Amino acid sequence: MKKLKIQILFITFLLIINTFTLCFGAYEDVTMSVVSEPVSTIKFGEKSYVERRIVSKDLKNKEITFQLKVVNEEEKTKPTGEIMLVIDNSRSMLDPILTDKTREDLVIESAKALVTNLLKDNTQLKIGAVSFSTKPLKPNGQIDSEGTIEDARLVSELTNNKDSLISAINNITYEGPKTDLQAGIQLAKQHFTEQTDKSHKYVIILTDGIPNVAFDFDNYFSDMVIQKTKAELQSLSSVASNVITMLTGITNGEAKPNATINDKTNNEIIEEVFGTTTNPTIGKFYYVTDDKIEQTITNDIYNDLSAIPRIFKDIKVVDTFSKEIADNFTFSYVKAPNFGTISDKIDTTTNSITWNIPELKSDETAIVQYKIKLKEGYSKDILDKVLNTHTKLDITYTDSYTNVTDSKSSDVTPQIRLVEPEEDLPKVLPKAGKTVLFGGIAIVALISIVFGIRYITIKNNME
Repeated sequence: MKKLKIQILFITFLLIINTFTLCFGAYEDVTMSVVSEPVSTIKFGEKSYVERRIVSKDLKNKEITFQLKVVNEEEKTKPTGEIMLVIDNSRSMLDPILTDKTREDLVIESAKALVTNLLKDNTQLKIGAVSFSTKPLKPNGQIDSEGTIEDARLVSELTNNKDSLISAINNITYEGPKTDLQAGIQLAKQHFTEQTDKSHKYVIILTDGIPNVAFDFDNYFSDMVIQKTKAELQSLSSVASNVITMLTGITNGEAKPNATINDKTNNEIIEEVFGTTTNPTIGKFYYVTDDKIEQTITNDIYNDLSAIPRIFKDIKVVDTFSKEIADNFTFSYVKAPNFGTISDKIDTTTNSITWNIPELKSDETAIVQYKIKLKEGYSKDILDKVLNTHTKLDITYTDSYTNVTDSKSSDVTPQIRLVEPEEDLPKVLPKAGKTVLFGGIAIVALISIVFGIRYITIKNNME
């Protein structure tokens, strides 16, 4: 009988040790494999796409790294919509620049070349023009209606007829003594159509002088003129998204045009009205010498207009995981997004992360990387099954070119499998892991000691 008791105790002892061995070795023994790893790709626009793919695998540690990427590969395009040219026609435009050319010659010839190139093979664009300066003095020397909308004149309505537009620009006369840019801007705004979105409206200002007149002004070059002209420039933001200004004809930036009214130099007034080339009041500002007129208009401004980036705005990417992955895997970022903001963790109500990108321009790529890793406390229900890592990928965006908002989805997903090695004995508590390993070892050791002492006691009694 005593020998039987010893045998029972010894077998029980071996079973306990084997049970704990199975229990605490389960996590380490589980093997993970990737069954399939297709790339989930959603195309949008004409050439752009969002994709999710596996970029690295550490199967020994039961983790996989994914990359989300949004790529804007749209080609830069010529402008579509409406352009208003705002051209200075004050008398100073007739100043000779070269031996055989005036400032007016350079500006007008360059403007005509710009119009020709923009309208070439571009039927979706219309261009109009206004000129601005105060009216010439009356024969009796009196000034007629300075500081009103009448300081500006419509040169051409919006048209895509190149010959008609060039003829109208050729017929601009240069008799006005003063520069009322406010009038020119206000008249240009009035001749945009309401049907065209402001993102497809452009204003190009070509002037050779500092504004010295504004509506209901008090004195030439006064602070009132400066403030009203600047405010009119800024008002263009509500009408047109693209404003380009070229200022030339300033031979001495440190000169003071009217020291009796204020003590500001030409450059100080210019900066107050237009800002600087690096920090313009609105849009883009070119402050150039007369010898740069042709290059600025035909090359720089043309390139600004002919290489317009196609922008996607308000991009939202939602990456949704399967419930098995969300419940049984940890989630962490490997590479933070280079554009926008993203969820700091998986939303447990939707099993998804959301990536918001305010805008993405042509040739820009947004990237983020994250990894999933099997939890030590995983559920045995996910073993020996083919698991989808995700359920879907969604993108919502607004195309600035068409001003259309759209949404697209993909249900393509990689698949993985988790397998435990086959054992002769039943698998007990397969979800135990390292977090309890050392505690288990201590328990096994304690039980071993107890049974060892018991065994020795019984043996001694038998003897």
